Order: sequence, then structure tokens, then C-alpha cells
Amino acid sequence: MNQQYLIPANTKRSMLIFGLFKPIDLIIFVVGLVLTGVLILAVGTDTPAQVIIGLSPLLITTLMVSPIPNHRNLWTFTVNVYSYFTSQRKYRWRGWCMLHGEENDNK
Repeated sequence: MNQQYLIPANTKRSMLIFGLFKPIDLIIFVVGLVLTGVLILAVGTDTPAQVIIGLSPLLITTLMVSPIPNHRNLWTFTVNVYSYFTSQRKYRWRGWCMLHGEENDNK
């Protein structure tokens, strides 16, 4: 009998915190929250510019870890783009028709 097993689309979500975040995402968010508190205490909240400066770490980190469509979040997207531009560009493939990177002459 031909049995097919379907993998649910949300299998990886169970490995995430709240189904959305990795531990690094929450660490980034907490660091932004702490920096916001320090900046608000240091700079003050007298003018709108000071409020924006004080809240900027929280706003930036919230945008970095917030979910975006077709991707987990902006932080993961940024890491993937960075690794694409900084890693090697020559892709090595070794499959059933290749023998240690050379074509198999035995036909």
C-alpha cells in the first residue's frame, strides 16, 4: 500500500517561544528595553527629540524581532542577507552522479 506522510506546515513553530521567537530574539528585545530605560534616565523627556532618542533602541529592536510575512522576522532576514554576502559564492555539490567532486567516467 502506498502510504504518504504529510508534515504539518507549523512543525517548526513548536520549537519557538510563543510560536514566534527564538531565545536570541528575546535577548535582543530585552537589551533594547534596558537601553531605552538607561537613555530615558540619562537624556530625559523634556522635548520630543529627547523622547524619540530615548525610545529609539526599543523601537529598533521591536522592528527587528517583529514577524514579517514569508519570513520569521527581520533579524533572521538580516542575518541571512549578511551570511549570503559574506560567505563563499562557489557552491559545491556532491550527488549521486559525482565522485568526490569529479565526474564519474565509469558508465
